[in-house]
Amino acid sequence: MLKSLLSAVALISLAACDAPATNSGSKTSTQENTHMSTITTKDGNQLYYKDWGPKDAQPIVFHHGWPLTSDDWDNQMLFFLSNGYRVVAFDRRGQGRSTQTDTGHDMDTFASDTADLVAALDLKNTVQIGHSTGGGVVARYVAQAEPGRVSKAVLIGAITPILGKTESNPTGIPLEVFDGFRKALIDNRSQYYLDLPSGPFYGFNRPGAEVSQGLIQNWWRQGMAGSAKAQLDTITAFSETDFTEDLKAITVPVLVLHGEDDQIVPVDETARRAVALLPNGSLKTYPGLPHGLFATHPDVVNADLLAFIRN
Repeated sequence: MLKSLLSAVALISLAACDAPATNSGSKTSTQENTHMSTITTKDGNQLYYKDWGPKDAQPIVFHHGWPLTSDDWDNQMLFFLSNGYRVVAFDRRGQGRSTQTDTGHDMDTFASDTADLVAALDLKNTVQIGHSTGGGVVARYVAQAEPGRVSKAVLIGAITPILGKTESNPTGIPLEVFDGFRKALIDNRSQYYLDLPSGPFYGFNRPGAEVSQGLIQNWWRQGMAGSAKAQLDTITAFSETDFTEDLKAITVPVLVLHGEDDQIVPVDETARRAVALLPNGSLKTYPGLPHGLFATHPDVVNADLLAFIRN
């Protein structure tokens, strides 16, 4: 009995010696199965992205709002995928599955990151679609994009041309309002990220609104996945950046979509002014629809997006 036990131990030891060596840097089969698609930016950060559909089809690139992730576009990505397009979306730096760096949370860097992604995937003739803060990123990127990279752009509930009140924008939202955003984030980010989607973001605070707990919870999930530092810094970027010159420089067709009951980004301060600055812009507004209109009314918005892209 003892001899058999010792023999078994010896065999196990020999098998262990013959097995390939592993270290903390190698990937197990489980790790391989959960590997995420990323590209590396100029300053060494990793951007997580989704890239679905035929690689020879026209690409549509989606830019999410604050403080969300590429998951916010799942409905639109599936819709355009079913219509034969290549669809790409990515988590902005500091958000979701991208590097939670503590630097670079400004529009110039966001635009540079977009250029890095487009170059890495060699995307051409793209349609760039951005919501809210993502709309600002689209404006800055498209204004300076390499020739042939962009054919059209869409700004949905976008912060362009400038959201906050400054000397050059005296009718903007008082900057004290954004100080309130910062305080709420610092004091209790988790509660704040329930309150925003439960109320003004989707218009669920309006009488008779059809509230979706799924949308609220998904908003919270995306927000809490990101870096609090990145989200705090981005408040300055989306409230104080002036995109006036960017809009003037964009020559490709741009569709501006905005909910007339947008309680986060007022339509009169943004969309109506933005379209006047665009050399080749068109505006469509939606009576009664909120800031997150493409999530609350995807069928309506998707149809308008498809018509614009096809025409």
